Amino acid sequence: MYRGAASDGGHRFDAPGAHYPHKDAEGRCSFEALAQQHRADDAALQRLARIVRSADFPEELSRTPEAPGLRAISGGFPLLGMDDHDVLTRAVFLYDAFYASLQAQASDGG
Repeated sequence: MYRGAASDGGHRFDAPGAHYPHKDAEGRCSFEALAQQHRADDAALQRLARIVRSADFPEELSRTPEAPGLRAISGGFPLLGMDDHDVLTRAVFLYDAFYASLQAQASDGG
């Protein structure tokens, strides 16, 4: 896995020694660090990143009202008994829908 990321010019994430570790020195999850580095101007994505961080770290679950639900849903992914590709496809749909909802809220002033 590491050789593949390096040979493709990518970065490892969410693993020991990765460019984007599970929790960085600033206390961010890898998703939040990526969002801040690459799309800091996207308010909906930054909000999603805060929600993901809150869901990812149990001690931060109360930081956002959406975090417990996202944690419960994400915790169910491996319980579906599907292969990783199928789980990833479904997870991408969930996060895309969540992001679209946050974009709509931002455009409505919420």
